[in-house]
Amino acid sequence: MQTTTADSPPPQRALGKRLRKRFFRTPLDVVITVASIVLAAYVLIPLLDWAIFSAVWTSPEGDASVCRGVDGACWAVIEARWRLIIFGLFPYEEQWRSSIALAVLVVTAILSCLPAFWTVLRLSLLWIIGFAAFYLLMRGGIFGLSVIEPSEWGGLTLTVFFFAAGILIGMPMAICFAMMRRSTLPVISRTMAVIIDGVRSLPLVTILFTAALILPFVLPGWLQGDKIWRVVFGFALFFAAYQAEVIRSGIQAIPPGQDEAAKALGMGYFHRVTRITLPQAFRNALPTTINQFVITFKETSLIVIIGFFDVLASGNAAYGTGEWSFAYVEVYIFVALIYFVFVFSLSLYGAYLERRMRVGQH
Repeated sequence: MQTTTADSPPPQRALGKRLRKRFFRTPLDVVITVASIVLAAYVLIPLLDWAIFSAVWTSPEGDASVCRGVDGACWAVIEARWRLIIFGLFPYEEQWRSSIALAVLVVTAILSCLPAFWTVLRLSLLWIIGFAAFYLLMRGGIFGLSVIEPSEWGGLTLTVFFFAAGILIGMPMAICFAMMRRSTLPVISRTMAVIIDGVRSLPLVTILFTAALILPFVLPGWLQGDKIWRVVFGFALFFAAYQAEVIRSGIQAIPPGQDEAAKALGMGYFHRVTRITLPQAFRNALPTTINQFVITFKETSLIVIIGFFDVLASGNAAYGTGEWSFAYVEVYIFVALIYFVFVFSLSLYGAYLERRMRVGQH
């Protein structure tokens, strides 16, 4: 039970006092607050009526005619076309494989966020197993599963795959790039500076286009690989170039005396980097790293330019038929909600890590 003393007002009065102090302190504050409430009501009431109260939620047998002449939103398009948005071009009768593969990646990502898995060996094994299971489910060819080429992958599953693969391949590259740029050997540091700045100066679209369409003309056949992996590597390279600078900034924020003390204790370069430098660098650069993850997830939408059917392209196809062409707003809202859920989850996890590691506190 809450108790009050003679010097403290009751909770209800304290709340009212805070509200008056924040929103009704001066006549101008009163006018702004009232105007904001009126404006919010003017916008939200019609929006709620369109999105909820007057909306059409279901459609018998996917018939779009139930939405004709309706003033509200046509959420029936999601009921009728959600498979296309989530699975893209993946064969209908095999979409259970895509759903399990997506769940495998999501569960793997959730497990890797738990402190119990925060060792190099455990994280490596977790993601190797997760990606192996994902690829076997999606590609098939064993255990009686039919072969499905990556060109038929699509939807949300493909978006999450590109994001996870780009981060997992790009993060070790970024660490190597950052350490090489800080090398005391001018040849190594300057060469890496040119590579990093060169990649950062190019639009991501250019790198993806080059990886998908140009490299097959300049590489021998045995080195070309599948188109999807060339694009993943280009995606990872672009992420690594930016993340390397983030890591380098985190390293520069570490007092140089710590490295000198480690040398005095006889620690070798590898142990100094893995046990002192990198843990503090990632802690210092954590907010920027989470922001880079968010940007990377949203940039996966660019893969549609080089022929992959991601969740945004699947959304375009969902209303692209003449039957549902009027429901494009509802489809885009649904796709935006998918992006929001993933991005907001990343932001919440980043905030949790900041609290756990006490970033910025000494």
